[in-house]
Amino acid sequence: MTNSARLSANQNASIVLAIIVASYLMIVVDISIVITGLPRIKASLGFSSAQLSWVTNAYTLTFGGLLLLGARAGDILGRRRMFISGLSIFTLASMAIGVAPSANWLLTARAVQGTGAAVLAPSTLALLSTNFAEGPERTRALSMYAAAAGVGATLGLVLGGLFADLVSWRAGFFINLPIGLVLIVAARRYIGETPMRPGQFDLAGAVCSTLGMTALVYGLVRTAEAGWHDALALAAILCGIVLIIVFIMIERYVSHPILPLRLLANRRRAGAYLARMLFLGGAVGFWFFSTQFLQGVLHLRPMQAGLAFLPVTLPNFASAMAVPKLARRFGNERLILAGLALGVIGLLWLGQAGVDATYWINVAPPMFLIGLGQGLLLGPLTAAGVAGVAREDAGAASGLVNVAHQLGGALGLGLLVLVFAEAAPVGANDINALAHQISMTMNTSGLLLGLALFVSWAFIALPPRNLKTPRQEALS
Repeated sequence: MTNSARLSANQNASIVLAIIVASYLMIVVDISIVITGLPRIKASLGFSSAQLSWVTNAYTLTFGGLLLLGARAGDILGRRRMFISGLSIFTLASMAIGVAPSANWLLTARAVQGTGAAVLAPSTLALLSTNFAEGPERTRALSMYAAAAGVGATLGLVLGGLFADLVSWRAGFFINLPIGLVLIVAARRYIGETPMRPGQFDLAGAVCSTLGMTALVYGLVRTAEAGWHDALALAAILCGIVLIIVFIMIERYVSHPILPLRLLANRRRAGAYLARMLFLGGAVGFWFFSTQFLQGVLHLRPMQAGLAFLPVTLPNFASAMAVPKLARRFGNERLILAGLALGVIGLLWLGQAGVDATYWINVAPPMFLIGLGQGLLLGPLTAAGVAGVAREDAGAASGLVNVAHQLGGALGLGLLVLVFAEAAPVGANDINALAHQISMTMNTSGLLLGLALFVSWAFIALPPRNLKTPRQEALS
């Protein structure tokens, strides 16, 4: 290859990477951009404290529940085609959220937006896997992808606070229109289409998985409002468990499953998926409840609360960018363990903050540790989730990484909303009660990250001696 041809190929790869990372960044930002605006959304559209979690869960449940079907669609119909389709649905739904006149309208549009994300997200990671060869090239690309996942969450919080305070919480969704249109045009020009493959869609599996997770989260959230004796809450939890079991049975016997169970046969990959769910289950408590602490206990304005997350964003980005170099020196496994350990320390430290807390002593330092840890672990955890996967399973594996990410967050938020409600002390004034409830959720989040740390140590860092490495599995 001539120097000019090599330069052209490198430039095209950089453009493809930029399109993929920007589209994924938009998805992740929209998960968190509403969080710093939640108090304003609650006041303007009339949500209760528990119902407010559905502003997040309506998005993450359809996103996570339909991800595997979206990944399958990319394998069959072509990943660029589904990338553009998902981006179009996502962009139009963002406009609908921006003009929402009522709570029901907003939740419906958020669910549609989650559907678009479910089509888009698997194609981003699958296109990344097929455009960048395994090794240093893919490690660099995955580090950028992971940086988008980590920085996007905190960037959404900052932007959400700025928009809610200076313009409107709706403005954050309107900006998706020009960004989405630019990405659609760029994708058509620079990203090549993958071959279409024969196959069928596992609609029964998609319906059971989505309804099962939705019922489970609905039951947890309703329990937070009505208590464990509520018949509807218990019925929803039971129904969710049954539907998830049915989903697993379907995947065992259907000819074209959306979740090929062989992906879980590798314990390192299975451990990566479980650790990701536990990590997101705990991390979502930090995002969701920190903004309420900053505004409800420390009395910061939405813009100030958004900027208060910069101690998370900046170290997150810096550590994510350092991952390729650190991984070569220390290995992915050590980075995962170090990142989770920092997150546990940060969340437990944050859980000690009360009504007399000050931002620079009790909030900013643990935020720094949480951001540093998240930047270290997400890239290596993503790499562990797709390592050694056959080319035909790239879409399903990338979809499963995102499923673990989104459903872990949805289930974690449902659990933490329940902890928040159960932790309300009797006879305390409003601000003391709020501080105590948020403290308990932070401690529970730290426990979930502690479980993720144990899973990562047991299944990723210290696999059994007879476990095949990803390379051996790929050759067998």
